Amino acid sequence: MLRSLVRSSLKNPKWNPKPIIAIPQSPLQSHFSTKSGKSSASKGNKNKADVQKPNKNPKRSGLDDSKNVVSDTKETTDERVLRARLLAQDEKNPSLNAGPNGRPLFTDISSLSQLSRKDTCSYFKFGEKELNQMLPEGLPTGMVKEFEESMRSALLVRQSFLDLRDNFRRIVDPPLLSSDGKGLKVRKQIVLDGPVNCGKSIMLAMLVHWAREEGWLVFYVPRGREWTHGGYFYKNPITGLWDTPIQAENALKDFVKYNESLLKQLPCHIFDPVPLGEGAGIGLLKGVDSVSVPESSTLYDLVQIGIEQTHAAVGVVVRLRKELSLVKDIPVLFAIDQYNNWFTFSEYEEPATMRSCRPVHARELAMVNAFRSMMHNNMMVGAFSHSTAVGKLRKDLPDVPLDARVNLPRYSLDEAAAVCHYYHRQRLLPREAFSEESWKKIYYLSNGNGAEMRVLLPLMQ
Repeated sequence: MLRSLVRSSLKNPKWNPKPIIAIPQSPLQSHFSTKSGKSSASKGNKNKADVQKPNKNPKRSGLDDSKNVVSDTKETTDERVLRARLLAQDEKNPSLNAGPNGRPLFTDISSLSQLSRKDTCSYFKFGEKELNQMLPEGLPTGMVKEFEESMRSALLVRQSFLDLRDNFRRIVDPPLLSSDGKGLKVRKQIVLDGPVNCGKSIMLAMLVHWAREEGWLVFYVPRGREWTHGGYFYKNPITGLWDTPIQAENALKDFVKYNESLLKQLPCHIFDPVPLGEGAGIGLLKGVDSVSVPESSTLYDLVQIGIEQTHAAVGVVVRLRKELSLVKDIPVLFAIDQYNNWFTFSEYEEPATMRSCRPVHARELAMVNAFRSMMHNNMMVGAFSHSTAVGKLRKDLPDVPLDARVNLPRYSLDEAAAVCHYYHRQRLLPREAFSEESWKKIYYLSNGNGAEMRVLLPLMQ
């Protein structure tokens, strides 16, 4: 009887799986990046861990956790309010502005261009409105954290910044010497590298601030990783590269924020039509493959074409790179933060087979391809950012001169002394616990890591 039942079930199964048929997706579905910062594998592992490990302490879950978070946040806010009041009172006491060995903790110089070697290991004060005007693209994360924790918009003047500034100053004005009086080799292309939290992004932002003070035209990208992550991406059949129209539009909007007045004075040199690609989520235009550039156009007019027409955004960014290399009236500087993200794979993937995808390298993106190379005669600085978890890159990078890389050190002992006295002045640590022996212990414990020193100093007892 059992055998007959089995045979009948095999002949007429209730569940008959159908063959899997691949359904082609529309271009919009297959070319929009929805990945988060973590990979799907890590998400899966995290979900499994959550299921396998139940909450061992149910009393600390749910509403209890939310209450604890609120109480902790309120306490921290109260402490910051009290600290702000005390700092306001400290402003009336100039004797507190003494640094190591009685040196002034703050420099009296009001411009980055006037800083000299005697101003090293002292703090330069910035105005909040001034920073927003000079760096409208946004501030580096490290700079924002420094300002928030210290409750003052001031940065340490380091000799490495003066050397970087003087390097580009000598390119425009060759007779000038460096701040230490020694003649140094001039480099038009520099890659800022170094350990984590050694100040690469902050130094690049200070360089951009100085260059704009001098009247330079600066193309500043504070978040280069965004050029390789997120948004729509399409493969251009003409160039064979991948277009990212959302990133292109954002880059043009950021570029025009500070440079509008300069761009209106600079005429275009290339009047070939700008090719059109696919728009952000709307595909190609029918019957139109380019947009004309009038002969009386300025660089501002060219940028506006890319901002107003999403189909022309990528083409305008690529054209803008060529136009900026032809500007001779004023110095032009390209400053790219998170530059190392342009030498590895992007977030995007291209279908290779029915069940696999090929990762798209950053050099295959049209915008990155246009701006990544340093094999030219233009001034360009790229800063590596190890916080983006790109990994260690080889020393000889493609399209980068062999002698372009400059390794920035962490804080020296003299710099750490100034930093600790500054945090002591800003009440970031207990004043009664501050001593030379204690801050030196923290310096050697953190190995000169600025972010770690900022975390460890409040724990000083």
